[in-house]
Amino acid sequence: MLPIARYSALRAIRLLSTTLPRSSSLPILRLLSTLAVLEQIDGKLNSGSLCAVTAGRKLGGSVTGFVAGSNVKVVAEQAAKGKGMEKVVMVDNGAYDKGLAENFAPLLVENIKKGGYTHVIASHSAFGKSLLPRVAALLDVQQISDVMSIQSEDTFVRPIYAGNAILTVQSTDPIKILTVRTTSFPVSEASDSKTASIEEGTDPKAPSPTEWISEDLATSDRPELATAGRVVSGGRGLKSKEEFDKLIPPLADALGAAIGASRAAVDSGFADNSLQVGQTGKNVAPQLYLCAGISGAIQHLAGMKDSKVIAAINKDADAPILQVADVGLVGDLFKAVPELTEKLKKG
Repeated sequence: MLPIARYSALRAIRLLSTTLPRSSSLPILRLLSTLAVLEQIDGKLNSGSLCAVTAGRKLGGSVTGFVAGSNVKVVAEQAAKGKGMEKVVMVDNGAYDKGLAENFAPLLVENIKKGGYTHVIASHSAFGKSLLPRVAALLDVQQISDVMSIQSEDTFVRPIYAGNAILTVQSTDPIKILTVRTTSFPVSEASDSKTASIEEGTDPKAPSPTEWISEDLATSDRPELATAGRVVSGGRGLKSKEEFDKLIPPLADALGAAIGASRAAVDSGFADNSLQVGQTGKNVAPQLYLCAGISGAIQHLAGMKDSKVIAAINKDADAPILQVADVGLVGDLFKAVPELTEKLKKG
């Protein structure tokens, strides 16, 4: 038998839920709590992962950041300055430095259960896409990937069929596991006044069957592709790596832009895999996206269609890229690109 006070409270909640309009979120907002999973690389906060905080703020309720790695307190202090952040949970352990999903997932699940969070959000990056499916499986809930928009605490919008269709999904799971598109949720800016509190998280010290051996990263003085304000991309129309290197970098330098490439160009060996833009590469949304020799396959369009201004150079007037471009030049890129580069340098 329920105590009278508890019975009265339950009855009041039922009455409240039946009398409030469906669109009302007043009782939900008091219960919502979001854990934003933040990424750190070599002791530095990956600013792109702060889009998870922005998404959490759209949901309402409290937002807690989570970060793990060695000497992670500096990263936690930086994250604590983020606008809308209520608290940052940190776990200081070098075993989590590389973000290996095999041991990071049990760590995250342990802290999700301890905190009682209703939503767990990470950016739709290699880190988030590797980690959260394991977390969802361990919690026995379904993950919702590449969220572009949040309609309510249980309703989300995401692309399907390489962005050719947009799907609205509603989740009834007790814990919502989301990866969000970085180009759809701007990075949370720093707060002018409030700094979030920092707490130690729970470390289950789960063993990892995967061993980190090494990595070989391409370094560049150019802007980071995923967050650049201008991007210059080349495609298979450049015909060879030599032509790609001859035409695309000078044009990018003239614009102060990052360099991107289509999957066809990457598969042909014209450019490094880290430069790939598209469904299976990086999503970008710069102020200017200038591309040459890219036909515009739907997989590529899915990764750059949110760009503010799209300019394309292609010899085929019927190329799909010219159907979405704000500015299009039909012509020989081997003549047009050097001319454009020269004029930009003079200008």
